[in-house]
Amino acid sequence: MASFEETFHQPNNSVQKKSSRIIGYDVPEGVDIRGRYDPEFSKILTRDALQFVADLQREFRNHIKYAMECRKEAKMRYNCGGLPGFDPTTKYIREGEWMCAPVPQAVADRRVEITGPPERKMIIDALNSGAKVFMADLEDALSPSWENLMRSHINLRDAINGTITFHDQARNKVYKLNDQTAKLFVRPRGWHLPEAHIFIDGEPATGCLVDFGLYFIQNHANFRKTQGQGFGPFFYLPKMEHSREARIWNNVFERAEKWAGIEEGSIRATVLIETLPAVFQLNEILYELRDHSVGLNCGRWDYIFSYLKTVQAQPDRILPDRVQVGMNQHFMRSYSDLLIHTCHKRGVHAMGGMAAHIPISDDPEANEASLQLVRKDKLREAKAGHDGTWVAHPGLIPSCMEVFTSIMGNLPNQIHTMKRQDASILDEEDLLQRPRGVCTLEGLRLNTRVGIQYLAAWLTGVGCVPLYNFLEDAAAAEISRVQIWQWLKYGAELDGDGFGVKVNADLFGRVVEEEMARIEREVGNEKFKKGMYQEACKLFTRLCTASVLDDFMTLDAYNYIVIHHPIGLSRL
Repeated sequence: MASFEETFHQPNNSVQKKSSRIIGYDVPEGVDIRGRYDPEFSKILTRDALQFVADLQREFRNHIKYAMECRKEAKMRYNCGGLPGFDPTTKYIREGEWMCAPVPQAVADRRVEITGPPERKMIIDALNSGAKVFMADLEDALSPSWENLMRSHINLRDAINGTITFHDQARNKVYKLNDQTAKLFVRPRGWHLPEAHIFIDGEPATGCLVDFGLYFIQNHANFRKTQGQGFGPFFYLPKMEHSREARIWNNVFERAEKWAGIEEGSIRATVLIETLPAVFQLNEILYELRDHSVGLNCGRWDYIFSYLKTVQAQPDRILPDRVQVGMNQHFMRSYSDLLIHTCHKRGVHAMGGMAAHIPISDDPEANEASLQLVRKDKLREAKAGHDGTWVAHPGLIPSCMEVFTSIMGNLPNQIHTMKRQDASILDEEDLLQRPRGVCTLEGLRLNTRVGIQYLAAWLTGVGCVPLYNFLEDAAAAEISRVQIWQWLKYGAELDGDGFGVKVNADLFGRVVEEEMARIEREVGNEKFKKGMYQEACKLFTRLCTASVLDDFMTLDAYNYIVIHHPIGLSRL
């Protein structure tokens, strides 16, 4: 694939013309904005903000490139049959008696957190939802088009200022913030993702530095007054594979604190443990961020995706249907136990995983059965020692809050009451144990439907999609894509109705054709024609049948949503 520089090279459009007026972004030297000009966007893309992002890019780009090269080297080892494990050279960190900085009182209680994209109404609903935290997701739940990214930053700024409103014209109702709201965390993109609408010194900016830099510059002062009680802003950090990546984030935080003149340790972050290599680096990641950490989170859906990628060269580790890969699997339960033990040993939160269920309004019995599954999962998390959990829908908050309160009572968390000493005996094999279960034709069909429909939505700017009573984000689509790739590569034998049948290109081709017909029936002919379903099908099928597994589906799909506006072509 061509590089972003090759694919998207356009004349500089930092200054754009309309009639005889010159209208454009006020950019510092070396910065080139290739997204369309908008007066509202220019209030986010101030010269100071862009200078700050450029300074971060210049200071840390070589460190980021080195970290990405290390990822490639590790991947080569895994593809030659190796597996991740604990690093003997950092044993002193794992066995040391150090602690992370005390958790700020503002975020001591995080028993239920809700997540979603920073859409205007979503932000208001989530902050008013009764959850303790809202995580505004600029990564897996956001399709990172220029419009989405810029409007997300506008929405976040207005939320922190307390001025955010949304007028629902269909209902003639205005939504605004309550007096008491959830605390706001922001998840920037991972290190691997570029921002191809902003070039710095001739190359695309690093997506997470754009996300962090624009948000921090606009909001750090107001945030500390209204949200953080002298601390913050607060972040979730995704997709890490090694503590060297946490070290870069720590240095970014220190750089930002120095720039703003605030105390070291003001910025706080929770790291999502959502890659298999990272589970062997829990202590090391916390150690690097020890002055800025408020814990770790079990990002279990991405973790399953990462497990598949990491063991892709090993045919004896075929993953069963994704609905069978829950926390009852030994390798998943061990991951959760080790995370809890590590966090509590170091004095920070151990956050549980996502409940992606959506209330089923037209079927009370099915809805109650779904809620019972959620309650059971959250009770397991609370009893295990997690300090809080995630939900994707406000309707789940009361049940999850009740479950965690039944275990925690009036305590804000379980950091000092639930130290899992037994987790210290976990070894590498516990974290790598082969999953149990079967592959089925229905599993293949579900993966195909979910993958194509999610990708079709993502290509039209929607990154969080309700499908079959679940709210799916990029992680679900990635599991679907990589699992099909694995089953095709190794000819997985199907159980159940497809017993004795092996997955091959012909079978997958028939399934794609049949599931596309089903999607058309489900969404309706008109919506199907107007949507990006055909384009998504071609892209998804190509990714599933590729000879070499792509690391991230969204990297390939990103090419489809980048739109550059050369001189004179911006819509003003």
